[in-house]
Amino acid sequence: QIQDLTFLIKNYCLTELYLNHNELTDVSGALKHLCALQILFLHNNQLQKLVETVKELKGKISLHTLNLFHNPLAQDADYRLYVIHALPSVQLLDRKAVTQRERESALHLYNRERSCVVQPIAFGKRVSTVLGPPLGSGRARAQPDRRVTAPSGWKSGNHTKKVPFENAEDAGLVRAMTRSVMEFSCFDWNKVATCQERRLENKVEEPLEKMTIQFR
Repeated sequence: QIQDLTFLIKNYCLTELYLNHNELTDVSGALKHLCALQILFLHNNQLQKLVETVKELKGKISLHTLNLFHNPLAQDADYRLYVIHALPSVQLLDRKAVTQRERESALHLYNRERSCVVQPIAFGKRVSTVLGPPLGSGRARAQPDRRVTAPSGWKSGNHTKKVPFENAEDAGLVRAMTRSVMEFSCFDWNKVATCQERRLENKVEEPLEKMTIQFR
């Protein structure tokens, strides 16, 4: 029936703390100094403020096991994703392992800007290509009602003798079509272990699969 945590003021070196099945309503200011905490059980209490409770646990890079179920705060919408995003070191939340998919969902939900930056990281280059149908099916040509045909003997490249076009506009369009193709290569960065994961050996590195996409 513990209701406050004032007795923890001098216990800086605690690594495990079991406070489940009590009458706690707030933990603000009581756990922030426990930097070595690895396991924390707070289930079956009366904790109501999700943001304040999670804020108290932020910065604990050793905290890997956390229980908060059977508290009023656990009824909040997206409760689990919020905790996963705010406390990235937690690997076991409410007796259930945190998955990579949940981490990605949490990042997309609570840090959309960073999610948009991380996902499209790729290496791009301009590609020379012969005139042909446009890549993809979502966009039309610049001039869909007119078919441009390169004269025989015309090839792209800087060292090929060019055969003149009858129409100067055709020459400009062909050049634009051949030079506007971009090629991007990227891989799934979620499969690359971070420095901390390599040091702790918490993640097995998977072989990277490079994906290459061309678009105009």
